Amino acid sequence: MGQTIAQKIFESHVVDRPTPDTYVLRLDAVFCHEITTPMAINDLVARGKDRVFDSTRIKAVIDHVTPAKDSKTATQGKILREWARRHAIVDFFDIGRNGVCHALFPEKGFVRPGYTVIMGDSHTCTHGAFGAFAAGVGTTDLEVGILKGVCAFRAPSSLRIDITGTLPAGVFAKDVILSIIGRLGVNGATDKVIEFHGPVIGAMTMEERMTLCNMAVEAGATCGICPPDRTTVDYLWPFIKDDFDSPEAALEAYRRFAPDEDAVYDRIVTHDVAALAPQATFGYKPDNVKDVSELVGTPVDQVYIGSCTNGRIEDLRIAAQILKGHTIHPRVRGIVSPATPRIYDQALREGIIATFMEAGFCVTNPTCGACLGMSNGVLAEGEVCAATTNRNFNGRMGKGGMVHLMSPATAAATAIAGTIANSDLYGGR
Repeated sequence: MGQTIAQKIFESHVVDRPTPDTYVLRLDAVFCHEITTPMAINDLVARGKDRVFDSTRIKAVIDHVTPAKDSKTATQGKILREWARRHAIVDFFDIGRNGVCHALFPEKGFVRPGYTVIMGDSHTCTHGAFGAFAAGVGTTDLEVGILKGVCAFRAPSSLRIDITGTLPAGVFAKDVILSIIGRLGVNGATDKVIEFHGPVIGAMTMEERMTLCNMAVEAGATCGICPPDRTTVDYLWPFIKDDFDSPEAALEAYRRFAPDEDAVYDRIVTHDVAALAPQATFGYKPDNVKDVSELVGTPVDQVYIGSCTNGRIEDLRIAAQILKGHTIHPRVRGIVSPATPRIYDQALREGIIATFMEAGFCVTNPTCGACLGMSNGVLAEGEVCAATTNRNFNGRMGKGGMVHLMSPATAAATAIAGTIANSDLYGGR
């Protein structure tokens, strides 16, 4: 019987099988940030186990509230900072060098096909875009990962989604994943790995694949995975060129993590996007999804462009293309947060930052703050935000606030109109 991608990764990393359905996996990387890791650090210290399994395979960043907004968040940063120094964590990214973790770590080449990665963050599934198994975990699992470099998982069950057709103009990866979540429901992939396949995936950039995998968890999935291909290799080549004689050799090596033709899936779904329109959420669940045309005219108070979902350079380019020559509506607060310093610098060089500022946007440093309602864009009760983020839970961006999730193109058009609107890039408005 053939194997799925996750099954191949599990078999190549298993160090113990305490039960038939439990795999203890060797970890290639443990990612950490200042919101969830300090709890693990403090507990390890209290237990007399203030150690790390490998200071080169732990990657840490202060990114959720940066710079600190109050004494509590400053203390969280201090705990992570001092721990990183104490254990000589090689890759620790403090203020000024930091960025949104799920954009920064791929940018640094920390994820490879076939890797196993954990983090105390549900959107760790983003890194599955590289053909890796990457999962968010709780504090106890994070502690074990930090201390021993292993983590226990149940035997993987996989859901395969074949994305067919050709995306219409003005429709993007964010629209694809929103439509999939709307179809599956928030529990449709619970405890499963989603494998994304098909010609649409083959045509996507790594940035687009990261957007897709980032929101797999919103359908309940443990991880979203794209099979590694030449696009994956080309993105990683600056980091892996010393390991392989050529990109072709790298691709051949990574093909061992491709699923077998006779792999068995829990379910196979064909998702045709040929007639897909731009999507947006309503209500307070990520599967509350409609065509943007059904929400046109809905007033918004704030537009936020950024996050680990859509804060990369491609996202900023698309939004800037729509904003160029326009001013955002006077009742709208526009906020943009490039996801990493490198993206910020590139956007600056390309004139994208100037375009946002000329349109009336506030440009902030890289941070997760607004996305989870902690800083740099928190909503007041009753306010509405059009956001390129990944969650529209009740109070997600501020108590009593409403969040409509959408693509950067739709967000930019909405900022100009002052109400939810399709962008000029979409021909079927």
